[in-house]
Parts: sequence; structure tokens; C-alpha cells
Amino acid sequence: MDDSGIKKQNWDVKETELFLEILKELDMKKCLDGRKVRNNKLFKVAHRRMTAAGYHRSVDQLKFRWKLLKSAYYRCKREPDSPAPTKIQGWWRYEKTMIAIMESRHPLVGAGVNSDRNDEVTEDSDGDASMLHWPQPCTDNSTQNLGLIIKMDPEVDSQPNIGFIGAGNMAFGIAKGILSGDVPPVKLKVSAPSSRNLGRFQELGIAVTHSNIELVCGSDVVFVAVKPHLVPPVLHEISLHLTHRHIIVSVAAGVTLATLEELLPENSAVIRLMPNLPCLVQEGAILFSRGSHTRPEDGALLHSLVHRCGLVEEGPEAWIDIHTGLSGSGVAFVYLFAEALAEGAVKMGMPSALAHSIASQTVLGAGRLLRESGKHPAQLRAEVCTPGGTTIYGLHTLEQGGVRAATMSAVQSATERARELGQMSAAGSRK
Repeated sequence: MDDSGIKKQNWDVKETELFLEILKELDMKKCLDGRKVRNNKLFKVAHRRMTAAGYHRSVDQLKFRWKLLKSAYYRCKREPDSPAPTKIQGWWRYEKTMIAIMESRHPLVGAGVNSDRNDEVTEDSDGDASMLHWPQPCTDNSTQNLGLIIKMDPEVDSQPNIGFIGAGNMAFGIAKGILSGDVPPVKLKVSAPSSRNLGRFQELGIAVTHSNIELVCGSDVVFVAVKPHLVPPVLHEISLHLTHRHIIVSVAAGVTLATLEELLPENSAVIRLMPNLPCLVQEGAILFSRGSHTRPEDGALLHSLVHRCGLVEEGPEAWIDIHTGLSGSGVAFVYLFAEALAEGAVKMGMPSALAHSIASQTVLGAGRLLRESGKHPAQLRAEVCTPGGTTIYGLHTLEQGGVRAATMSAVQSATERARELGQMSAAGSRK
């Protein structure tokens, strides 16, 4: 469509209200970062929803309408005392909703919209008289039906509703990874007993609550991301509200599938998942195992949700505790080594800030090369060493200090502790 076709369009007042409600539900503010691919996808979803409601606009027409509304909003912000923008007739009708979209407030569409003013029903979006006669909307599309229309998009409706019980770092990292895919914030919800950690979820556009039962009743996939000792009371609280549609994903260290299945209703779909801290930056390592009543497609669904968090693998439960020692605790082992690298440089005269910066980049670069080259660590280590060079002298000192044996023992100790926690959790659940 050429520019004239895009601009010459009459917009019904209710049509504009519906369009804005759709953008608000899709969290339009999060897409104001110039990423054209993501913005285009959002407008395509809005296009399908508008069509389902009986308004036949092209994607380009929706983009142009949004451009005008956004320009009007910014003008009102800059010049609050100036007359209403001429290109949006009846701007006062849409101002509250635009503020809700642009400033992350969420009043109901229609709040403050009804008035005794008798503005014209149709309007010219750019002040230019239009000769185009657009199809009229279906009957009965009042604002009472907006919620139903919003849910009619097949792409969004096919995605599960996802809940997080617990608002710690692991829940936040996994939630960020899920949102970096194609799942909109409206599909996620988080519950926690206090508001201390909920703010960062709200900044991502995720709804929050203090009620675990409310969360479970509105979710299909429920991540239980609480401390191990809190798992039994949490599962006891929500058990009466679980149905065959729910998939329970436990992130609690040491809590076995057998314990989870014992605490939950019979035949519950349970998955035990062990992430690590780098999930916060979508560079995590995740291993998960399915329970005895969990289908392969449930595992595939979980993989599709969390794959943006980093490496995701499925394996037998016996590997989960080993993964905890290797990767969950292993992150701290790497941090200790990075700290020691930096302190060695400080000892030799380098400023502390620079030493720590170089150490972190060294660890990052070495890890990326190891992952992307596909080579065994010993092969890469050999490629760095030259006969009689600095590296082989340094490695000799590390071997004298027992760094290899100490690291292996650290993984063993962390793994054994994870198993102990599992046994303690199982004993506690039987009391």
C-alpha cells in the first residue's frame, strides 16, 4: 500500500480504543527499543486481533495509527498546556490509555472515556478528508467484549500460562530467558509472600501476586522456585488446586522426583530442573529430568520455554546432583579462580580494577572458545603452551599446588552434599 492509502483512513472511536487495549495487553512499551523484527511481529498479532473483532486494517495502517498516537502523546508531554493535537481528533478519549501504555500504568480502557460530550463517531487520523470506506465492525463490540477479543489470537492462545512460586534469582533468570523468546509478559505471573523481589519482575511487565493459589489457578506450567525446606508446605498448599493440565517444575536443590510425586496428587506431571546463576544473562547450563507420569511432550514444552536461558539438556535424575556439583556450585569455583587470577596480577603490580576486568574477560573468552571450538580442554591447553614458555611454567606451579585434584574433590563434595539434602528432604516430607 502506498503512503496515501495508509494515511487516508477513518478510525472509529471504539476501534481506536480496542487498538490501544491490544497494544497495552501486548506490552507495547517493551517494544519501543527500535527492534523492527519484534515490533513487526507485535503489529501482526494486533492485526489478527483487530480482524477478529471486525476491523479490517492492514499492518501498515496500524503502524501509522500508532505513530500518530505516539506523536500526540509526546507533544502533550512536551507542551501540556497546548491545544489538543490536530491529527488526533478526540485525543482526550485516548490520553489515559496512552499514558498507561507509555508509563506502565494500567487503568482499564474506557476508564474516563465515557462522557456527555458529543464528539463525532468517526475521525480523520491525519486531518485530511478521506474518501475510503472501510468495512464497519461486527455488531456488539463494546468494551465489555475487549477481554474476549484480546484472547482470540491463536499465536498467543496456544502458549501456556506460566507461573513462578518464588521470586529469587533463579526464577528471575528463567523468566528473563522465557521472555527473550516469543512469550509475551502477559503469559507470566509471579507469587511471593513479600514484595521485596517483585519489583524487578514488574519492570519486565510480569504480573505479581501474594497468593500461590491464585497463581496456580491461572497457570499451566508452575515453577516451584523456593528453598528446599519450603517445598513441602508450598506443595501442600496448592495440591487441591492442581489439575491434569498442570506441569510442576521444581527448581529446588536436592528435592527428588520421588519426594515431589509423594507430595503432589496422584499422576501429577512433575519435572525436576537444575539451572545455574548465569541464567540471569541467558548463559546458563540447565539439566532436567521428567517424573514417572510426565510425557515426552511435556519435556519438549519445557525445553522450548527455557532454551533461551542457555544450554538445556534432559537426562536421568541421577545426573541432577552431579550437575549441581559441576555447574550449580561450579560457577562459584570459577569465580574463585578468576579472583585468584586477578589477585596474582595485583601482587605483580597491576591496578586491582584493571586486573579484575581482564580476569573476567579471560574467563569469558576461554569459556566461549571452549564451547564453540568443540575441542577437548586439554587440546586447547596444549595449544597455549610453547616449549619453555610462560604458560607451561605457570601450569607446573598449579599442578604442584594440587589445583586439578582440589577441583575434582570440590565437585565430589558438592555432589555428595546435594544427595544429602535430597535424603533430608525425603525424610522431612514423610513426617
